[in-house]
Amino acid sequence: MAEIKDPENTIIMETTKGKVVIALFPDLAPGHVARIKELSREGAYDGVVFHRVIADFMAQTGDVKFGKKGGESFNPGRAGMGGSDKPDLKAEFSATPHVRGTCSMARSQSPNSANSQFFICFTDAPWLNKQYSVWGQVIEGMDVIDAVKKGEPVADPDSIVSMKVAADA
Repeated sequence: MAEIKDPENTIIMETTKGKVVIALFPDLAPGHVARIKELSREGAYDGVVFHRVIADFMAQTGDVKFGKKGGESFNPGRAGMGGSDKPDLKAEFSATPHVRGTCSMARSQSPNSANSQFFICFTDAPWLNKQYSVWGQVIEGMDVIDAVKKGEPVADPDSIVSMKVAADA
């Protein structure tokens, strides 16, 4: 297992394919890190599907409204169109590059529209740099992310089983 140096700023995400450990960047994107931790602590991500997974690009998840299996609003056809009941976040763009394992917030055309959805890059994606809020980096389990079923939308998608702040695990 990866060495967890800062349990309060580390996420342990169990997926249907295995475990992923993510180091958070609170100095880079404090609002986004706070939101990821808040939703993780509420169990909001538990059961959420990877609704958009593009080979050689990224795996997207985090629609806690329409993408949560067993949730009252679960709708595979709408997964990717929802968020949480919390307000959208102000952009926290940085010079940190989108490389393999980068965790970044998904958003609409509006820079200040990130809410709960996020993606993990399979490979370097420099065209995303300074346009999406980077909040973490996979430090263990990229092989797990690589194994997530691909599709747009994904047929019978993989999902997050549980997502916790390491300090709480």
